[in-house]
Amino acid sequence: MEYFPITVRLQEQQCLIVGGGEIASRKLKSLLKAHAKVSLVATEFNAEVRELAKEHQLTLYQQPFDESLVKGNYLIVAATDNNALNREVSVLARQHNIWINVVDDLELSTFIMPAIVDRSPLLVAVSTGGVSPVLARKIREKLEWILPNNLGGLLQRLKDFRPKVKKKFRDLKAKRTFSEWYIENAIEKPDTLSRDFDETVATYEGISDDRGKVYLVGAGPGDPELLTLKALKVLQKADIVLHDALVSEAILELVRRDATLVNVGKRAKKHSVVQEETNQLLVNYAQQGLSVVRLKGGDPFIYGRGGEELEHLVAASVNYEVIPGITAASGCSSYAGIPLTHREHSQTVMFITAHCKQSEDTLNWKSLAREQQTVVVYMGLLRNEVLVEQLMKHGRAGHTPIAVIENGTLPLQRVVTGRLQDLPSLVKQHQVVSPSIIVIGEVTALANKLSWFEHSKLLPAEHCNDASSAVRHLTAKTKKQSNFEEKVKEAV
Repeated sequence: MEYFPITVRLQEQQCLIVGGGEIASRKLKSLLKAHAKVSLVATEFNAEVRELAKEHQLTLYQQPFDESLVKGNYLIVAATDNNALNREVSVLARQHNIWINVVDDLELSTFIMPAIVDRSPLLVAVSTGGVSPVLARKIREKLEWILPNNLGGLLQRLKDFRPKVKKKFRDLKAKRTFSEWYIENAIEKPDTLSRDFDETVATYEGISDDRGKVYLVGAGPGDPELLTLKALKVLQKADIVLHDALVSEAILELVRRDATLVNVGKRAKKHSVVQEETNQLLVNYAQQGLSVVRLKGGDPFIYGRGGEELEHLVAASVNYEVIPGITAASGCSSYAGIPLTHREHSQTVMFITAHCKQSEDTLNWKSLAREQQTVVVYMGLLRNEVLVEQLMKHGRAGHTPIAVIENGTLPLQRVVTGRLQDLPSLVKQHQVVSPSIIVIGEVTALANKLSWFEHSKLLPAEHCNDASSAVRHLTAKTKKQSNFEEKVKEAV
């Protein structure tokens, strides 16, 4: 981190601006918003600077810059088009340990002024380290649109309520739960801000439930951008998160910082926590009045044992809610360019799991072996030989197109395509590992034609099926990157 972000109280602090033109005028407005005491020095001042100086009773030194003006200032802004003068001001400010910002010159500055979203007393500062003020302003524009206008009033209300909240709610969790409820309610219903504290608490107590609650949440196939908004909202207010091994680190980074993370993941032949223990942990945490998230890769109701866990919660009278996620079959196949259905190739989709002997015995192989349908196999990597044997035995042609998708939707995604009869040798040849899904059916032949994700990222050669495809990926990515950089230079 090249710059450390802090917010500084400038009220009644003496500041100096060197310059009297348009840029100086912009910097002056920012400092005046912070209620700083500002003086300016320049040989000439434009009309706007003179007007602001008159309105706010500022001192203007219409003279060449003098070293005597430096001492005693909290910070200085050099806003001239004279490089030699800017450098002189910077050197003197550093000698006196005064913060200095030289407009458009990072080397001469000890601080930079970010783009600001002002919802006072809430401030959101956006900084690019001075590299591209244009980008910082663009980001600020988006934040201006996203953030509600009433946040300033909400913060003032929270400030007024704070001592009363501390007195009313002795427990830390109770304080946080009330505050979260009030903030969400006030953002959605601005008229809430007109209520006094007693009326607000009465409303809260009328609808609050001090029992714990379990949220069964689908994390999707891996890409954090595929997480639903509702899932993100729940992750941000969780007390404890019990997550699977397949939940990506990028998604776990979205969990509230002071929440407790518990890994209850299971991998083939490596169960860290047995299912019965996970079920009981959910009940125990909820009975402590906590907000519990059970976070599962994909969708919790598709081979995620979500139904089993909910049955256990129902038996223990625990309150719960289900937030679905994008299942691996849909997410991974989409990122691989494989449509699960297609009018010409597949009118039926079947999801199966083949990770244990019991599933082999109970599967309807004759139905699975039909042509013109897509079969997606979860957790079938270790038993791919049995899968091929049974499908071909029940009539599926050995030349049926197949695809194995490893680390689907993630930057390291690999897609290995071939024929059904060659599946075992392909897995060994390419050393495919979990997490992977297997897609069987005519639609997989479209992967090379419709692949978009592979072309949208730079893949090292070892993640491509052959050398020529690696070259194609590299060339396409290099051209895109070059074009993008040229556009950025033009914009900035």
